[in-house]
Amino acid sequence: MPRTYKISFVNTLAVLLIIILSGCQSNKSREASKDMNGMDMSQTKGNTQNINLSSLLKPTNGFVISSIPTTTISTIEIRPTINALGRIAYDTRQIGVISSRVEGRIDKLYISYRYQKIRKGQKIMDIYSPEILTNEENLLFLLKNDPSNTSLIKASKERLQLSGMSNSQLQQIISSHKPINAITIFSNYDGHIHEAGMDNNNMISSTTGMLKDLSLTTEPLSIREGMYVQKGQEIFSIYNPAKAWVLLNIYSDNQEAVKFGNVVHIICETAPGKDFDGKIEFIEPFYRKDSKTLTVRIPFDNSALQIPIGSQVKATISASVRKATVLPASSVVSLGLDRIVFRKENDGFKAQKVSVGDTYNNRIEILSGLSIRDSVAVNAQFLMDSESFIKINE
Repeated sequence: MPRTYKISFVNTLAVLLIIILSGCQSNKSREASKDMNGMDMSQTKGNTQNINLSSLLKPTNGFVISSIPTTTISTIEIRPTINALGRIAYDTRQIGVISSRVEGRIDKLYISYRYQKIRKGQKIMDIYSPEILTNEENLLFLLKNDPSNTSLIKASKERLQLSGMSNSQLQQIISSHKPINAITIFSNYDGHIHEAGMDNNNMISSTTGMLKDLSLTTEPLSIREGMYVQKGQEIFSIYNPAKAWVLLNIYSDNQEAVKFGNVVHIICETAPGKDFDGKIEFIEPFYRKDSKTLTVRIPFDNSALQIPIGSQVKATISASVRKATVLPASSVVSLGLDRIVFRKENDGFKAQKVSVGDTYNNRIEILSGLSIRDSVAVNAQFLMDSESFIKINE
């Protein structure tokens, strides 16, 4: 082949190679101008022209570039609600005591078993007492031998009445002119009878609501006919189930919001359809044994509801109205123990730790961490990076 043809052929190959390389470089430039979704970055240049290089170099778990809507904290009046658990218990203010006013022997016992229902005026026991018998004979002697001595007769009658003798028994002695061997003790209360010293409120576990010792409820009475009692000895206690109260357990994070007089809605788990409302009338100023919760009391009339004592209840407490600084709930993200918002800062958003309080109507109370001048992202979840942890400055 002549030399001139060889030179011409080499030059043609060189021109073709230059054209091919130029096309490849052009394609790479176009690809580089597109983002991961295939969009031409030249079309969005105007949206990022105000973002400086220092913002772009910040880590995504501490600083996020975005133009989503923002909001600021506002002050509103809220009435937070608090959920609590508890149980029904006897109102200890309504407990009656049956005691012996004299020393003597139980001749007749009219009570057969624990928790027996009794009425006011019902017979409880007959007690034989030598002291009572002596006072009766003194009264009969005065009536027979010195009926004009009204002062001594009156004093003798009062002595018998103070010993527990009823007016009907006293009139029986005067009319029959014979002493009564035993006086009858009557109940002054309505309710369920318990042996003295057996507190049903303490028998029920505060955590499970079950009786701590079932044997105490199935054993017979320890009081027997023929037993002797001392003067002033408490023999029986009478609990009135018609007058009860609700004992609610309040955890530490809600104790500041619970106040005297708060309205409470009670739902009883063992009595569906018997919901009722009450008011907090007492907040116990101490923690009960083996408990980390504060106890509040809501008395109520149980005569119509007939809810069993010891029943488990759920309650909703309506706390007092107060002013609070709030943000939309969507602006706050939970990181477990911490809560954060994304505060607007220059070209983007920075994670900011906040302390929160109650949630009310899809708004969450901000206790600290922000000022009224700070703007935060309305939807904080939108700025979360699913592949990295949020970094916050304490």
